[in-house]
Amino acid sequence: MPTLFRFLLMCAGIAGIVYGTLYALAVFVEPRERDITVRLPSERVNPPAPVKPTSAPATP
Repeated sequence: MPTLFRFLLMCAGIAGIVYGTLYALAVFVEPRERDITVRLPSERVNPPAPVKPTSAPATP
């Protein structure tokens, strides 16, 4: 039983450290705003017109 208690105590300690780290990051770190430029390929903005198939002349 002491081994199980020690294991659970270690898991709780690690979880507490992770929780404290996440809390500190959320409270003390402010995100910076910056402009983002995304280049779009011209094919996505102006898709090419669909090509119409040419019909062959009918032979009698």
